[in-house]
Amino acid sequence: MTITNSIYEVKSRIDSACERSGRDSKDVTLVAVSKTLPADCIEQAYQVGLRIFGESRPQEVRDKTVLLPQDIEWHFIGHLQTNKIKYVLPVCSLIHSVDSMHLAEAISDYCQTKNISANILLEVNTSSETSKMGLQPKETGEIFKQVRMLPNINLLGLMTIAPFTKIEADIRQSFRLLSRIKEELSSEIDRDQRFELSMGMSQDYEIAIEEGSTMIRVGTSIFGPRGR
Repeated sequence: MTITNSIYEVKSRIDSACERSGRDSKDVTLVAVSKTLPADCIEQAYQVGLRIFGESRPQEVRDKTVLLPQDIEWHFIGHLQTNKIKYVLPVCSLIHSVDSMHLAEAISDYCQTKNISANILLEVNTSSETSKMGLQPKETGEIFKQVRMLPNINLLGLMTIAPFTKIEADIRQSFRLLSRIKEELSSEIDRDQRFELSMGMSQDYEIAIEEGSTMIRVGTSIFGPRGR
């Protein structure tokens, strides 16, 4: 299947998942995960109309921005080390994966020195898997409130990665936990600001939409397995 056909298939599935859950597909943002892919693959997706791409390697996203159209909106979705902030913040409009107070403070400090602001999401480990990064659910509320007070930070919501399993109940439980945390924190966000839930990848984005996701991060279902 070509990249073009894959995009149409993914969009059709998004529409169907939204219809099943009584949602408007306009409320779900598709982030095309382009990590490790060459610029020509991203260009193909761009020609079909995609404008938001997700990267997980700081130097890679920095280098791609100069090769591709300037109206692309780049998101950073991978683990970010504090010494790599300088590569990411100047080019990415949203960081999905802020997984500690320490990282949030480092981002705030960098932004203050450059007189810029950063849009971020807090990553929460809702699957209890030790291999995953992210805040523990029970500490998320307090850290969310602390991060909101940091200068030059726009905290827009939460992100999670569901367990990689075929057991649908486990996947739903992970997404539902993030949705519950969102409800508990909804009063912390301005009423006119959308509270983002970044959850759902190629293997589970339809379930994520049914559970309230506002952003899905889809790579393989669009571009095929890495190395294509």
